[in-house]
Amino acid sequence: MQKETSTIILAAGKGVRMKSELPKVAFKLGGISLIERVVSTIKKLPFSKIIVVIGYKKEIVKKCLADYNDIIYVDQEVQNGTGHAVMVTENYFSKYDGNIIIIPGDVPLLTIKTLITLENFHKSENASATVLTAILDDPANYGRIVRDNNGFVEKIVEFKDANKEERKIHEINSGIFCFESKSLFSALSKININNVQKELYLTDTLEILRKEGKKISALTVKDSIEISGINSHEQLAFLENYIQQ
Repeated sequence: MQKETSTIILAAGKGVRMKSELPKVAFKLGGISLIERVVSTIKKLPFSKIIVVIGYKKEIVKKCLADYNDIIYVDQEVQNGTGHAVMVTENYFSKYDGNIIIIPGDVPLLTIKTLITLENFHKSENASATVLTAILDDPANYGRIVRDNNGFVEKIVEFKDANKEERKIHEINSGIFCFESKSLFSALSKININNVQKELYLTDTLEILRKEGKKISALTVKDSIEISGINSHEQLAFLENYIQQ
């Protein structure tokens, strides 16, 4: 019997680097908000639940998605990191035994094909968690994928917490994951704020699961433009130019 798949879209943050009162996911690319672009892609797939985690100026975010029904909105009242954002959805998965794809609300060019490939790869690997990665010439401030000597994913280190050697790694975390639901919430109950930003990181779940002997997989996208998140007006202008061409 095939396990069902649900999705959690993270759309609670302000997006400080955008230097705007507008929530980051409400910025428009080609006249369509970032969050609507993500949701319109997801709606083309047979997900059993679509949960959008909202917080900062949530009414604006909901207005961006006014044309979509069957969305469950979950409020993250205090924005305390990506791990915390997923934690607030746990009640909706108490009797759920499937997979959960987690997507940031600011990756507007993510394709259906990549989401299907991620889900199928995760299932074929029989993994507890699968992270979508990319290889970048300039990995900038992205979290780094740390692998062991055999090439298996050991952990993800956020840029601010990475040491000199880890910052030399070119494989980055896209922020897009597929988790087996019970493993996800079990690992989330064990994360802490021992990091520079004093936040609960979703990425810390991978190291926890790995240490418990669970399988962690990684799928690398061929075209990194797909996983481009938007953290600045420069990045937004770059993608605007890209889609015009």
